Amino acid sequence: MTHIPRGTAADAPWAVKITPESAGWTYAGLRVVDLSGGSVEFATGDEEMLVLPLSGSCEVTADGLRLPLAGRTSVFDAVSDFAYLPIRTSARITGHGRFALPAARATRRFPIRYGPAREVPVEVRGAGQASRQVNNFCAPDAFDCDKLVAVEVLTPGGNWSSYPPHKHDTASEREAVLEEIYYFEGGPGYQRVYGTHDTLAEVSGGDVVLVPHGYHGPSMAAPGYDLYYLNVLAGPAPQRSMAFCDDPRHAWIRSSWADQAVDPRLPRRVTDARGGSPGDAP
Repeated sequence: MTHIPRGTAADAPWAVKITPESAGWTYAGLRVVDLSGGSVEFATGDEEMLVLPLSGSCEVTADGLRLPLAGRTSVFDAVSDFAYLPIRTSARITGHGRFALPAARATRRFPIRYGPAREVPVEVRGAGQASRQVNNFCAPDAFDCDKLVAVEVLTPGGNWSSYPPHKHDTASEREAVLEEIYYFEGGPGYQRVYGTHDTLAEVSGGDVVLVPHGYHGPSMAAPGYDLYYLNVLAGPAPQRSMAFCDDPRHAWIRSSWADQAVDPRLPRRVTDARGGSPGDAP
C-alpha cells in the first residue's frame, strides 16, 4: 500500500512505525510518538535517526548526553531544533507533544548532535499557486550524516507543492535513487503518485504516503487548509543527494514562475516563543 491512513501504521508506543522491512524497501524509515509528560526508550540499531518536535518540547538522553529540544507550538508556527542519533545508540525521549523520528539504515557512525533552529536553512520555492516553503534541516548541504535526508514543506491552502511531478529512481548524473516517505499534518489535501504505480489519496494529519519509485506530485492543499509534510529520503549512493528528474510533460512549469510573484503568505513565521530564529529565508 502506498497510502497509509492515520493509525494503520501504529505499533505501541509509536503512533507511526515504518521500517524498511514494513515498507518493502531497504533504507528509509519513520517513527512518530505522542507523549504527555512520559518517556519512550528505544535503540537505533542499524539506523541513524533524528528527533524532530512536531509540537511541544522534550529532552533527549543518549550515551550520557542530555539534549533539551525547545520545539514549537505546531509545524505551522516555527522551525524546530532537533537531535541527531547515530547507529548503535540507546536513547530516551521525555516530554509533552508529538515527535517524529526520521530514520535511514546506515553504516557509518557519526557523533550525537544538537541541531539548533536558528541554523536551519529556510527557502521559498516556486511562485504563484506553486509557492511553498521548505525547511532544509537535514538536507545534504545543511547537515552531515551517512544516509538520511529529511526536509519539511509547508503548502498554503489552495497551493500545490512537489510540483512539477518528479522522480528519483534511476541512477544517473542528474538523478539519485531514493526511497521517500511523506508524513502529513494539517490538511485535508491530496497526494499524487504515478508512473510505475498509481495513487491519488486524500491526506490529513497522521497520514503517510510511501514512494518507492515513480513520479510523485503534486501535493495539493485544499483551499482554506494549510498542508505540511515531512519528507524522509534515503538511498544506496555513497554521497547523499536529492537529485531528481521532472516529468518531461510538465517540466515547462518551472519557467513560468519567472513571471509570477511568490505567494505573499510565504515565508511563514519561522520563530516561536519556545525557540530562536533559524535565520533569514531567501
